[in-house]
Amino acid sequence: MYHDSLTYNFENKTQENQSVLDSSLQREINLARNIQSQLLNGKTPIFEGGEVSGSSLPARLIGGDYYDFYPLVDGKIRIVIGDVMGKGIPAAMLMILTRGAFRSAAESTQSPAETLTAMNQAIYEDLRILKSFVTLFCADWNPKTGILTYANAGHNLPIFIKGNSDSIEELAKVKGIMVGGLPNQVYKENFVQLENNDTIFFYTDGIVEAQNKEGERYKLDRLIAALLDCKHLGVGEIEKSIMNSINKFTEGVSQKDDITMVLLKITQEKADITSLNSPVLGG
Repeated sequence: MYHDSLTYNFENKTQENQSVLDSSLQREINLARNIQSQLLNGKTPIFEGGEVSGSSLPARLIGGDYYDFYPLVDGKIRIVIGDVMGKGIPAAMLMILTRGAFRSAAESTQSPAETLTAMNQAIYEDLRILKSFVTLFCADWNPKTGILTYANAGHNLPIFIKGNSDSIEELAKVKGIMVGGLPNQVYKENFVQLENNDTIFFYTDGIVEAQNKEGERYKLDRLIAALLDCKHLGVGEIEKSIMNSINKFTEGVSQKDDITMVLLKITQEKADITSLNSPVLGG
């Protein structure tokens, strides 16, 4: 094929332009990752009577899992964890949309069920246009009564670890379709009484679906066994112990889905929550 100087200049210019675009895209991806990391690793409420912690490890540079804490003016704390359909940048964009909907709903609703109902109303049309959905689990913990009230939108049920026995089980079911699944949904609630040393483990399915070299999944039974082994630890140490268990099982196999967990552990001391975010009225 004949190449003159004009051809070479065009090819060189095209390569230079592509290099600039690649560098620009990488900078934007890194910026998006930093933004997401800051949102997920925001201020964690500090309070007497218990402790909370959350962590998320995306399968790619940025992910679609989401968790948040929202202290309420009446002394409760609202906890949410979610999983956006998909991975990477599209899922991360929807995660930001979900976060905004949660923060807005938390300011104007009285309970977890009302929060999920308001979130579905707010972002249903956007999710339908994008042909996506979000699974969410929302709970209010009242340190004065020890009651955890919760509602579910198609998410994994958290695991209830009783501190004074070897009993460990999923929370009792409460029905609710994923956010973005159907319009005009009204979500229902259930509740559980928590005692000293009890722990609630919220998680996304990236944990139980993690695979080893043989293609075997981590599964719920391994997670339960790992939680029993470390239930006496603080929330931060439990997180580390579960991640070590997953890493030992997968033996370096690349992560296929985002891994996110949130823990609430109860202690004997009781006091009002110190709000590190904007306080809102709760039910």
